[in-house]
Amino acid sequence: MDRYPPPGARGIAGRWRSPLRGPWLTSVYGAVLLAGLPLVIITGLLDYAAYSPQFGQAFPGDVGWLRLPPFDWPTRPSWLFRVTQGLHVTLGIILIPVVLAKLWSVIPKLFDWPPARSLAQVLERLSLLLLVGGILFQIGTGLLNIQYAYLFGFDFYTAHYFGAWVFTAAFVVHVALRLPRLVSALRSRPLRRELHTPTIRPEPPDPDGLVPARPDTATISRRGALTLVGGLSVLLAALTVGQTLDGVWRRTALLLPRGRQPGEGPNGFPVNRSAAAAGVQMTDGWRLTVRGKDREVTLGRAQLLAMRQHTVRLPIGCVEGWSTLQTWTGVRLRDLAALVGVSAPDSAHVRSLERAGLFNQATLQANQVLDGDSLLALRVNGADLSLDHGYPARVIVPALPGVHCTKWVADIVFRTGSDA
Repeated sequence: MDRYPPPGARGIAGRWRSPLRGPWLTSVYGAVLLAGLPLVIITGLLDYAAYSPQFGQAFPGDVGWLRLPPFDWPTRPSWLFRVTQGLHVTLGIILIPVVLAKLWSVIPKLFDWPPARSLAQVLERLSLLLLVGGILFQIGTGLLNIQYAYLFGFDFYTAHYFGAWVFTAAFVVHVALRLPRLVSALRSRPLRRELHTPTIRPEPPDPDGLVPARPDTATISRRGALTLVGGLSVLLAALTVGQTLDGVWRRTALLLPRGRQPGEGPNGFPVNRSAAAAGVQMTDGWRLTVRGKDREVTLGRAQLLAMRQHTVRLPIGCVEGWSTLQTWTGVRLRDLAALVGVSAPDSAHVRSLERAGLFNQATLQANQVLDGDSLLALRVNGADLSLDHGYPARVIVPALPGVHCTKWVADIVFRTGSDA
């Protein structure tokens, strides 16, 4: 097998002659990913939990033995989802140059021949295949999703969730196999010395074959390569982080079009789905139906405004990564529950006037209903809600994903253990 590789295999492998390649540079990129990717994974799983999968409203719904341990998503701190989702999207984007640089540094490994010299190598190459394929799939679909470019031909949420588990498993196996060599490679060359070295010499030959047998002339130093990759990550951060900063900085979120400031005034903050896109047309005859176990009440907007009003300052965050902090005024959800004789609801089912779509309804946990800052909001920043922001009434709950802060609310059913 050593003597008879596939046609062109040796020629292709011989083309990778950059003197930068070697265990040290690969390990530097690997160390950055080892620090950043677990955070992306953990925040992604937390965001899935924020959708309350116990109510069957997280996507995908049926995940078999990959389901997370059940727990109620907390309402405190109120910025929890804002941080987890923003960090998941922003850090994922920032790490893209590092991922590509790491793939560039190990590309000769893809042309190793023979492909399997031992069981350990088979496991390593299999984990590498799933690792590379998994991370490219997650990055590609994630970027398309935040751009609202649904070109998949499959359900994004399902594919992204299961793809994350495939990638995570491959990542854990790969780290277990490669961590000792990563540590030894980093110790072989002090980082400070490399950052002060403008010239470059190839690393000594290594057992993994990353160092080219016939290195070409250097066109950039390792210091320059690290600066280039780091600079690209900083640029992506600058074009992304504005999604979580209100005011002028929001206009810099060029990579997240839904996270930019759409206008001025009290209602001039981002919106995920407009009333036109949702097919919602409001008339003067709107009424809210509130139901309990034994009682039902119908309220108009004037009646809701006549009830005791509460004002809270809460963030609202989107699965795409953007979030914003606004001041909301309305009726406490727990006051509406008490109005229909449910003093201790176990959950609340909220339905929108929107007739279609994945998020035209939501079920809220008991702690979300009973939190003193959970509102059926009627106004924002001192003005009536605009139609795009949910007029005549919308839900706003601390730390709840924005898509479950239902807009254009039609009815609310408060449930107890006996009728949940």
